[in-house]
This record gives sequence, structure tokens and C-alpha cells, in this order.
Amino acid sequence: MPESPNPFRLITEDRKLSNKMETKGPIVVTRNLNKSYRRGNQVIPVLNDITFDIDEGEFLALMGPSGSGKSTLLNLIAGIDKPDSGTIRIGGIDISSLGEIELAHWRAANVGFIFQFYNLIPVLTAFENVELPLLLTSLSRKERREHVETALEMVNLADRMDHYPGQLSGGQQQRVAIARAVVPDPTIVVADEPTGDLDKVSAKEILELMERLVHQLGKTIIMVTHDPRAAEKAHMVRHLEKGVLNNVHS
Repeated sequence: MPESPNPFRLITEDRKLSNKMETKGPIVVTRNLNKSYRRGNQVIPVLNDITFDIDEGEFLALMGPSGSGKSTLLNLIAGIDKPDSGTIRIGGIDISSLGEIELAHWRAANVGFIFQFYNLIPVLTAFENVELPLLLTSLSRKERREHVETALEMVNLADRMDHYPGQLSGGQQQRVAIARAVVPDPTIVVADEPTGDLDKVSAKEILELMERLVHQLGKTIIMVTHDPRAAEKAHMVRHLEKGVLNNVHS
């Protein structure tokens, strides 16, 4: 299926950061990732020798029981946390070798976040919540407005842009969160249980919207989910069991 023009491409064409690169082949490459946490004198292993690739434009679902390491792996890929050992290359950048300041800049330019509980700021309107990532860019106020309006139109909330989160349903709040995630044209989108707090109808709408992000904008999505129905929408499903990455289902 031919891709539609990316309405957000202007953002990164004019202000591409030195550590945001075009890539061919896999966009996410992890090798021999290990991660553990310390609880008192006890070391608790969470991830064990994780190695896998994600192709550009892929929709990957990570599944597994609670405590299997899914959210930890997602946080490593998103640059929120660092592995104890191993490497993570995203868009050709070894993010596991970046310092904290470099990593923060990389994350702002390259990762869109979608959370289970939306993480919207209640005192800001839908428009203002979506605009937040663009305040870190050199875009003019007029350009920011154009991109925010485009994002809200994409999630069918252009008529709700002046509403506050408390005036929106759960599904609408998650659509605002998706607009916020994609408005800076990130390299990857990470979603942690994006339908976990939604009713069946709203969950279906959110998953269909995420499919559009892949097919129309060419976004790469890594989604943690417990819901087999949500995982069915992904191109590929990987299972984590006690910190070990198991079989692949396409």
C-alpha cells in the first residue's frame, strides 16, 4: 500500500537534530540486553540476554505475564532507562552509550509516548497538551498551531481542541495522547497498555487509529499489552517470560 504524505514531515526537515538519522533496514536493533534491579542486598534480574530487531514501519506487540519485564524492555527502547549491559541502536544511534543530557535530547526528538492512563495535564486544553512537545522546537507559533490542528484532525478531535481532559471521555483523552505522541514526527512510538483503561468500543477505535499511524504515516510502534485482541492488530507478537524473549508470531 503506498504511503500517504506525512503531514508532520516539515517539522523534522527544517530542524533535524544531529542524532536523528534516516536508516535502512531494522530501525531498532537490540543485542544481549541485560537488566536487573537491587532491592536491599538482593539483586533481582529482570531481562536476560534480549536480542531482536524491529523493522521500520512495523507494529510489534510485547506480551507476557505481570513481572515478565515487558515495561522494562519498553523503557530501555524509549531511552527512559539504561541496560546493565548490551546495546540498543535506534535509527543508527547507539542510545545505550549516550549520556543523560544527550539521551534526553534524543528522546524528545525521536520517541512518542502513549500511556495507559493518558498522562494529560488536566489544566491544559487538548490543543495545549498536544502542543507541548513542539515547545522544544524552533517552530513558530503559527507553525505549531498548524501541526497541532493537523494532529487533532487526524484523531477526529478538531472540534474538541479547546476542551480540557476532564471534559473528554477516556477514549477521547487517549486520542489526544496519540496526537501528542505523533505531532513531533518521532522515529518510534511506544505504547504501554494503551487500551487497558478503555471500554471495548473505545479500545477498538484506538487500535484502529494506531494501525493508521503505521499504514498512513509509516510509524514504528512497540506496544506492551495483556490483551490478545489488541495483539492481533500487530504485525508481530513477541512473548516475554521471566525476562527471556520467546517465540515470534507474525
